[in-house]
Amino acid sequence: MPVYIRKHPLEIPPPSEKDWLKDDEEDFFQQDPDKMLEVLPQPFRMINKLVMLIFENAMEIIERREMLQEAQKLEVQATKCFPTAELQVTGRANCLAVSGKYIFVGLSMGLAVFQVSDCKQVSAWDAVKTEVCAVCASDLGNEHHVLLAVDEMGLVWLFCFHKDSFLFIKNLNEVEDISKRSTCVEVVLSQGGDYAGVLLQGNTEAWLEIYRLPKDFWLKERENSPGAAAGLAVRERKSSQASMESPVSANKADAKLSPPVLLLKVKPPKPITGTIYTSPLDALMKVDDGSVFGLGHNHLIKNSQWEQQEAIFHSTYQEYLEAEGESKNEIPRHATFHFLLPSRILQVGPEIKLQPAVPAGISVHWDGSHNLCLYSLNRPLKEKVDADPKPDVVWPCAAPIVCSAVSSCCRYLALACEDATITIWDKHLGYPLTVTALLEEHVIRSMHFLRSAAATGDQTPYTGRDSAYPIVQLLVLCTDGSLYLVRAPRARKSSIMLLVDRPEDPKFTISTVAPVLAFPNTALVFSWDGTVFLMDTATSHIICYFSTPLSHAVASPWQPVFTMDTADQCLILRGDKQQPADVLAQSRASHSSIFFFDFNSYLLKESLPKEPDLPLKPLQDLPWIERCNIFFHDWQQSLLGVGEQMPECWSRLQAHAAAMDKEREREREGTVEAVVSLKS
Repeated sequence: MPVYIRKHPLEIPPPSEKDWLKDDEEDFFQQDPDKMLEVLPQPFRMINKLVMLIFENAMEIIERREMLQEAQKLEVQATKCFPTAELQVTGRANCLAVSGKYIFVGLSMGLAVFQVSDCKQVSAWDAVKTEVCAVCASDLGNEHHVLLAVDEMGLVWLFCFHKDSFLFIKNLNEVEDISKRSTCVEVVLSQGGDYAGVLLQGNTEAWLEIYRLPKDFWLKERENSPGAAAGLAVRERKSSQASMESPVSANKADAKLSPPVLLLKVKPPKPITGTIYTSPLDALMKVDDGSVFGLGHNHLIKNSQWEQQEAIFHSTYQEYLEAEGESKNEIPRHATFHFLLPSRILQVGPEIKLQPAVPAGISVHWDGSHNLCLYSLNRPLKEKVDADPKPDVVWPCAAPIVCSAVSSCCRYLALACEDATITIWDKHLGYPLTVTALLEEHVIRSMHFLRSAAATGDQTPYTGRDSAYPIVQLLVLCTDGSLYLVRAPRARKSSIMLLVDRPEDPKFTISTVAPVLAFPNTALVFSWDGTVFLMDTATSHIICYFSTPLSHAVASPWQPVFTMDTADQCLILRGDKQQPADVLAQSRASHSSIFFFDFNSYLLKESLPKEPDLPLKPLQDLPWIERCNIFFHDWQQSLLGVGEQMPECWSRLQAHAAAMDKEREREREGTVEAVVSLKS
């Protein structure tokens, strides 16, 4: 029987693990039994790590469910608030708006006006038998109100309402050729009724029109010719709705008020193409306003270079483009815009006198655009408005902007990008207050500022103490139904707190969030199941529920029809009567119920925490010396915050440098060993 014997003895390889047991460590387990897991060989250590990770994730889920159960127990203890008043309107109520002491209701057959105090109808307008889908109103003073209404065809109606009469002024987007008619997507009125913004869409394009409303002339014209205005008025109808007389038809040719003035016509940014300049001097001559940032059109990249770079990109990432589908650069058709009060961001000449309560500019960002464009409203009136004016200020962002928000005092501006990055700007001081991001990948749907100490209605003077500086709070609602609170104190790090997590049951998904400026740290929350509650954002506890009668339910809870009065002391909500399916189709547009919830009647202030911060006086009302003191105080606090972060940043840099040195030493040793092996 042959026996095979190796010529050389089999060598035992050296240990590959540094933490294996040595000969002189026989009593290792008796000394430290907890280190038994560290000496496990592969792949058992990897399996152990995976098991521990699964165990930790399971514990996190269990703890989260326990927290939800505790929150549900607290929710059961929350009180239910029922309506304090109810009114019935003929037809379906599509939209609501409050201005002064009046409530404007957009119906399926026109408009109706009610008083907030006694919920009595004072007037109505249904001359053209049109359905109103959106309405916004603003108080002009002297019992006059400006009103913008959008019908189902996208036509914008401009009215002036005085006491009990409507006066039609103009259709803002009416044209003689119906084929060229544009559709209104959104209307916004500035606070005080000085300006109106209308977002329009045509067949192949979209644009934004900004109008200056001559409200001072309207008040004078109404005082000088009350009889002419009364001829077009729709008088008060106090009798029952069945015996109401048909209103007088409003004709645009009979309007006696001055029409609004088209001030701006903003179009979406054009895609960047090849340069039209032959030399850098031509490009520099084009930029004659001294601006630093622009929209990127004044460059020196040729079309051939664009095509070459695009070909390289397609050849490199062809498989990814085929899998995800190549997206074409289409011109955006929706924009988000806000009216901005005077600040240091939009600079004007000394010859222009700005009023603190009158908007001085607008901010616009289009879908899919990285740039936030700011336009000044202090422009000279021209016979022909520029079709595509240049923005006065451009703020470029690292990712496309998805939504924005402006605080009630117009001091803070928040921007959210596609990568869930949130930036809060202090427009009065001219620098960002905080830049933060959500930890998980979320798509932000909307943002709302909570009541801050810098409200414009507060006239408490600046005291110079740190407590006078408010903590800016921002509610962030994501598309998955999760709700976050971003707190940005001055000269400190911002914090993000999860208020409501993504619900397991889709019917509990949050549809709409609205801050209640009358109460600090509170917000109204609407969910898909028709639940409406008031939340304390400081503790994420539910203060109370706003419940409709058992016979009614919240109308379209995924897009509720509601509003609050100008002082945020009353919630006005539409509710539909619950009826069988066979009767529902017949009476869907017969009538609607509107419920009033008076916050003062529920004693909500007693259950709310007190606001510790002192209110600030608006910077526009302060002398220059105090404004300079505020600026230097903020600058000093920001330097202190940077000084606190320096040691941590320096330690990180040192650790990173040491790791890079070790990596270089390893590369050198590997190179030397390779050279020695080659020589041998």
